[in-house]
Amino acid sequence: MAKTSEIPVLIVDAFTSEPFRGNPAGVVFLPKDREEKWMQSLASELKHSETAFLVEEGEGYHLRWFTPYREVELCGHATLASAHALWETKRLGKDKEARFRTRSGILTAKNQGSGIEMDFPCEAAATVAAESIPAGLIDALGASAQFVGKNRMDYLLELEDEGAVRELKPDFRRLSATETRGIIVTAASRSTGYDFVSRFFAPAFGIDEDPVTGSAHCCLAPYWGGKLKKSELVGYQASARGGTVKVIARGDRVGLVGAAVTVFRGTVTG
Repeated sequence: MAKTSEIPVLIVDAFTSEPFRGNPAGVVFLPKDREEKWMQSLASELKHSETAFLVEEGEGYHLRWFTPYREVELCGHATLASAHALWETKRLGKDKEARFRTRSGILTAKNQGSGIEMDFPCEAAATVAAESIPAGLIDALGASAQFVGKNRMDYLLELEDEGAVRELKPDFRRLSATETRGIIVTAASRSTGYDFVSRFFAPAFGIDEDPVTGSAHCCLAPYWGGKLKKSELVGYQASARGGTVKVIARGDRVGLVGAAVTVFRGTVTG
């Protein structure tokens, strides 16, 4: 009989300092690369919007992210969770930078004590002409849009106001027909302490609504930075769990800042 091993798994709530808020992610420390089918099966078993798989290499880690349905190109909250897990488990000294090789290039994270700052690529959205907006997208959302844009992964829609974002009730079955990773909806904030609010829907990837989406803020940072003429902003993702993301626009890069807390530690038989 083949010998099995116990592989460490953590569940970390990201973009929050409170357990059971923010966005939960699985973090799996692999002793070596595993086949994609196995990683996808474990991500489907855990059922979080993303599960991160890390393999140590050189002075950093190879990092991949899987939703319950498929692998993705970029994920903020599971990267934040991974950095937090590295420091908490003492795999990395808290004074050391976490460095990840990913499908979106090299990503880094620094421990700031009360939070973690990550360096991500800017994913600005280009304007989509009215005739090029996918048929049914606006109707499936059930709201009118003041702006529609798209980057390499997602559509971005600015709605009339914060209330429209918070009260939105999309038809997820119809929305899943849109050929894109996800749909970001946003508006200027009327709440003290925030510059903008947002929500993120990705039903085609098995996630009707993501609680807090770091990678979406790589698009929101240049969008609201340009509109509000600010390089540092604070966004609130108005999902049921909710979460706060500070963004820092730096040209072709974006700083994402948030907290994280571990809620589960265990192992999986591999």
